[in-house]
Amino acid sequence: MTAEPTHSTALYTDHYELTMLRAALEDGVAERPAVFEVFARSLPGRRRYGVVAGLARIVDAIGRFRFDPPTLEFLTRSGVVDAAAARWLADYRFRGSVRAYPEGEVYFPGSPVFVVEAGFAEGLVLETVVLSILNFDSAVASAAARMVQAAGDRPCIEMGSRRTHEAAAVASARAAYLAGFTATSNLAAGLRWGVPTAGTAAHAFTLVHDDEPAAFAGQVAALGTGTTLLVDTFDVEAGIRHAVAAAGPGLGAIRLDSGDLGSLAHTARALLDELGATGTRIVVTGDLDEHAIAALAAAPVDAYGVGTSVVTGSGVPTAGFVYKLVARAGSADPGARLEPVEKASPGKVSPGGRKWAARGYDPTGRASEELVFVGRPPPAAPGSRPLHVPVIRAGRPVRLAGLPEAREHCLRVRAELPPPALALSPGDPVLQTRYLPEPP
Repeated sequence: MTAEPTHSTALYTDHYELTMLRAALEDGVAERPAVFEVFARSLPGRRRYGVVAGLARIVDAIGRFRFDPPTLEFLTRSGVVDAAAARWLADYRFRGSVRAYPEGEVYFPGSPVFVVEAGFAEGLVLETVVLSILNFDSAVASAAARMVQAAGDRPCIEMGSRRTHEAAAVASARAAYLAGFTATSNLAAGLRWGVPTAGTAAHAFTLVHDDEPAAFAGQVAALGTGTTLLVDTFDVEAGIRHAVAAAGPGLGAIRLDSGDLGSLAHTARALLDELGATGTRIVVTGDLDEHAIAALAAAPVDAYGVGTSVVTGSGVPTAGFVYKLVARAGSADPGARLEPVEKASPGKVSPGGRKWAARGYDPTGRASEELVFVGRPPPAAPGSRPLHVPVIRAGRPVRLAGLPEAREHCLRVRAELPPPALALSPGDPVLQTRYLPEPP
């Protein structure tokens, strides 16, 4: 596994972050201790739960949040910052602390999934890059989790690289794998994040040959009988016969990419069995989402390849997270007391104050509620699990769980959810969030 690219992330920032920075430096509030919190007011698409993803990418992005001379020259030349702000940015290093829900954790409306504690200006400028990563990665992971849920014990392969931005394709592959997909077609995700990769062949490979038998013979000669042959370029039944003729009954798999996939899968299974290829798997692709996967549950399908729907969040392209100031000190004194603050805008009110979270469980071990403690960490108590893990302490990253561990965590915590979480239809969150203010 390799690291993210080494370029700066400083300009993955909205203009208004630096507008506020400039004013904060001028009027003296820039260094006030502050607490920022990322949460979702609701679950987009009325989904029953969401999945947190992207934490490792955020830590990397914060580490590369640096303003070099060319960047500062651009910002001053274009009038975004003045000389004082440019000097402050030249020395920028995040020296605060972050705690968050671990990757793969489920979340609900009001869940404080990411908490930044730092000077006001120091935390302020991270808003856009943090939200960009969390909103995208969590949207993909949340959609992927539903697809894995619909697929049951059949594997899902992420194949959406050609349907999104090239950098988003790598992030999508990582988030989908975290949520339970078994592999990706994206080789950069394989190199950078250790995601298993898989691939077959496109219709172009068949069409460049004189005929389908020649194409299949060439693929088998190069890749062996365990390869997957795409059989629907012309006629599916003829394609299956040509595939088995080329590879023999030990053919690894066939792929169906168009048409009535359920009906074709039944036809294909019967023909493969008739030809003695009883162990040949059937992989289906082609505009699949969680609903299409669920509709194929009774078909003799062995694996699903999902593209557009997973990289676009299956119609929900953002997790709906916001990054809000929830507490601040009245002075720049490091020991100054933090006071809760909150917006009062209609429809956008959320409880202020520094928060911690825990998951409540019923006596059977089933998750029962989301507990948010205001002004204090959750007390150790049977039947509950603290949710925050340290991410950055005094500017230094804390070792996080690797992608395989995050993937296992995701599968485990989803299994703890109550049965309505399995529904693909729109509905209410399966856990309600309960706020527990600090005792007077």
